[in-house]
Amino acid sequence: MLDLLIWPFLAVIIISGLHVYLGLHVVARGVIFVDLALAQVAAVGSTVGLLLGLEGDGALSYLIAMSFTLVGALFFTVVRDRRNIIPQEAIIGITYAVAAAVMILLLSKAPEGAEHINALLVGNILFVTPKVVGTTFVLFSAVGLLFYLLRRRLSEATADYDRVAAGRSHRLWNFIFYALFGMVVTGAVRIVGVLLVFTYLIIPTVAVMLFFQGWRVRLLAGWLLSIVVSVLGMAASVWLDVPTGAAIVTAFGAALIVIATLNWLLLRTRPA
Repeated sequence: MLDLLIWPFLAVIIISGLHVYLGLHVVARGVIFVDLALAQVAAVGSTVGLLLGLEGDGALSYLIAMSFTLVGALFFTVVRDRRNIIPQEAIIGITYAVAAAVMILLLSKAPEGAEHINALLVGNILFVTPKVVGTTFVLFSAVGLLFYLLRRRLSEATADYDRVAAGRSHRLWNFIFYALFGMVVTGAVRIVGVLLVFTYLIIPTVAVMLFFQGWRVRLLAGWLLSIVVSVLGMAASVWLDVPTGAAIVTAFGAALIVIATLNWLLLRTRPA
């Protein structure tokens, strides 16, 4: 089992590193489902590459998926500034639904279309290759460095996100955030699928927010929780012979229930 899980374990560490950080931004901005929508848009791009006969883990396939995601990033930046009538979450939900439908239509006539849809939704992390782990590490390291260098301006854009008219400067930084966000999501979808991308971004963040204050503490706690729960989910999938992606998502859901229950019990026993 150790030989089987070593590369998925390294992939989990790489993916968790940026996803927990991005999850803190997403929750602070109040656009919880933007990651799910961008991940689905990236999946449409991957589907187009697949139909063109490209390798799923190839550079050209990634560039096609990334181009779709950048269009989505630009779209969400623009509609944010024109959300007076329609809430942005509604637009994000519509984008996800339409992108999912387009993906299904594109794959409906493809050989093994159902298998491709399943792979894009829940991934196949248990069989990730050293090549994919290596290229993902390089990509995420480069994007992580950019996030670090731009952390002050991006944090300011997140803090001011509730303002309807944030100004041209904030619109630019919101687009930069979504563009970098899209690069991460596009790389992760190829490994873990759409549902796990959403899970890694949101559940660890929500869980640690119940107990911890401050970005640094939440970031460290989120990393630890994400890695531990992922390993438990992968191990359970091997022992029970069930789909790995679904097992990891279920493990995260169970962990969140346990953490929320503990938080509720502590609040009840705390003196008024």
